[in-house]
Amino acid sequence: MVNFPVKAKKPNEISVMGYRVFSDRLNRIPIRSQKPRTVNTISPNSYGLAAKNPSLEWALGSSDYLVLDGVYFALASLLLRGKNICRNQGPDVFHHFMERLNQMGGSAFFLGSSQATLYLIKRNAAIRYPHVKVFTYPPPFVAEFSKQDDEKMINAINQVRPDIVFIGMTCPKQEIWAVRNVNRLQTGLVIGIGNVFDWFAGTQRSIHPVWFTLRLGWLVRIFLRPEIFRRNIGNQLIFFYHLLLVFIGLKPEPAFVTSKN
Repeated sequence: MVNFPVKAKKPNEISVMGYRVFSDRLNRIPIRSQKPRTVNTISPNSYGLAAKNPSLEWALGSSDYLVLDGVYFALASLLLRGKNICRNQGPDVFHHFMERLNQMGGSAFFLGSSQATLYLIKRNAAIRYPHVKVFTYPPPFVAEFSKQDDEKMINAINQVRPDIVFIGMTCPKQEIWAVRNVNRLQTGLVIGIGNVFDWFAGTQRSIHPVWFTLRLGWLVRIFLRPEIFRRNIGNQLIFFYHLLLVFIGLKPEPAFVTSKN
């Protein structure tokens, strides 16, 4: 477990498996505060990836708000704490904050995906959220961004000073980029929502909200995108293996370690 920056535990967080997960209504998260803040999601897949990637482990642990993505990370809280975690999955987060921006006449910046997908996002947002000003930027499709790439993205955001930046670069790139650069951005929130970009654009078939309400969105996703299941199953098994060892007492639960950097 890497050392995270000092981060005081909030009363609406549940500490489980080494992470502090936000468990409250999304309207408790302010859009604007004294400094920009990050919202990322935690799932068995991202837990497994973080177990092999210290940069992602640091990014998840350093996020200002880490919200639940999928049902099974909540299983850890139920088994180890006897507490459920409030369901705030990617689509929930996206639509909640877009609704708030629409009510206040705010602005959103979409960072990620292709120019074609971003065009569809902007078109669909104009219909569903007509009072939201939408800005976009398609980053290069590279394994790792250069300093020049980072500067271009940061400058594009800061030129318009949006209320919220939505990032859709997939895990772990979006989480790491958000936490590394948040303090250089002139915005209120930086939110990683990944595949929601394609769902909202209509380039991929979306999952009906009822499946998320039933906490079965993961099952529908397997049928719609079996290649994602095959790609992620190894990471997910790491989570379940660690959870099993902790639950039966053969492994101590990972601790949330804080230290000043």
